[in-house]
Amino acid sequence: MGNAESVVVQKRLARFRPEERPVVEGVFDKLQGGAGGAAGKTITLEMLQSSVGSVAPGSMVRRVYRCMSSIDPGLAAPAATGKAGYAGPSGVSREQLIVFLADTLRGTAEERVPLVMAMSQHAAGAAAVVTCEQVLEFLQDLVSAVVQILVHRGRLQGWKPERMGDISLGVKLLAEQMCSELKPSDEGDCDVSCLEDWIFRVQQVSQYLELLVAEGLSVSLSNRPAPTLLPPCRETPWNELKCLLDIPTLMFLAPQLPDGYSAPWRLVFSTRLHGESFTRMVAGLMKQGPTLLLIRDTKGQVFGGFASHTWEVKPQFQGDSRCFLFTVSPKLRVYTATGYNQHFMYLNQNQQTMPNGLGMGGQHGYFGLWLDSDFGRGHSRARPKCTTYGSPQLSGDEDFTLDSMEVWAVGKPPEPEEGEEGGAKKSILDVDPEAQALMEITGKTMHSQGLREPEDDQE
Repeated sequence: MGNAESVVVQKRLARFRPEERPVVEGVFDKLQGGAGGAAGKTITLEMLQSSVGSVAPGSMVRRVYRCMSSIDPGLAAPAATGKAGYAGPSGVSREQLIVFLADTLRGTAEERVPLVMAMSQHAAGAAAVVTCEQVLEFLQDLVSAVVQILVHRGRLQGWKPERMGDISLGVKLLAEQMCSELKPSDEGDCDVSCLEDWIFRVQQVSQYLELLVAEGLSVSLSNRPAPTLLPPCRETPWNELKCLLDIPTLMFLAPQLPDGYSAPWRLVFSTRLHGESFTRMVAGLMKQGPTLLLIRDTKGQVFGGFASHTWEVKPQFQGDSRCFLFTVSPKLRVYTATGYNQHFMYLNQNQQTMPNGLGMGGQHGYFGLWLDSDFGRGHSRARPKCTTYGSPQLSGDEDFTLDSMEVWAVGKPPEPEEGEEGGAKKSILDVDPEAQALMEITGKTMHSQGLREPEDDQE
């Protein structure tokens, strides 16, 4: 190893804590020993396959090997610099491996660009650009590897893939969503600056790469626990369920929520378990805190919404700007609040003066997502976009027929309100929101609001 190379490698090693450096430097010897062959000066594809192949498809292992081989320890990966450094069939050197580990586990977006570019190319070379199609294929392999890690390393957090949606379809949808964040040239090419901007904005790229390398090469670092990519799942009758979610979709939706991965998800309503009943659905929604609604229509499209607050039956809009609408199929997309209005959530039942049903975004009769109280029918109207969320039409047809539906509680349930569990007694106006709405419309003063019985002191 020359002096220039030594400086580069030593600088990379300096990113790790003193107690971590032997772990990083030991990966090379471990890979050689794991192959059962005689120790040499390089790592072969077969050696890498014996380690990483347990958690990644063969195509991803070849991408990693091609990337490692392309690194010039004295310069950089040739994909970003245009300087050839591919080691060819001779294998991967110790120095190349250390640079690769440092840049995947501790690198900046700029340093990860050549790695992603090399892994996206179909063959080793010095091309300064890649196409969106090449990046998409790389992402499909990467997401597939991450899902494989979650399944085979017991990190499912209570989720049951065999009772969920098609993982292979979910992998394609998540890869396409991540790829859609690219901002390529008019010709559809991605250069260094395009990839750097994308890696900086789309945190999952680095997160997934880090997980693949840490798990595939058994690099356990003291201050870097494995990322949690799935929220905990609790109180779900899996034996009776065929879930609308799949693992990659869950990986996409969970980080969009205010509580992220921390709050357990609990199934509170499913048409498969509870039947097609609006009243039963409303009962499942009430007093649950934040919820996620998932709907599949008879055209096969899957979509839904996140409600940031516990639902209340009342003739007014509710919720806040943390609510959003989303699609799962045919594409994974999230549509957040535009600020145009505050029509985030609406839920009404058994009233004659206001619409009865569940709605999110838009306005009465023209919701971004609407489920009629006559369960089984709904609409998603957007010409061209929902005013509240900026979403397009979510369903296959503007007026859709429901095939199946699930509601997941995804946050901490709210504290008991007055009138519950020993709280103050409720007025008849609280129980009948229609009566309260009519009082407000006719301008009647609600004198009883100030005449509630005081709560008993609770020590």
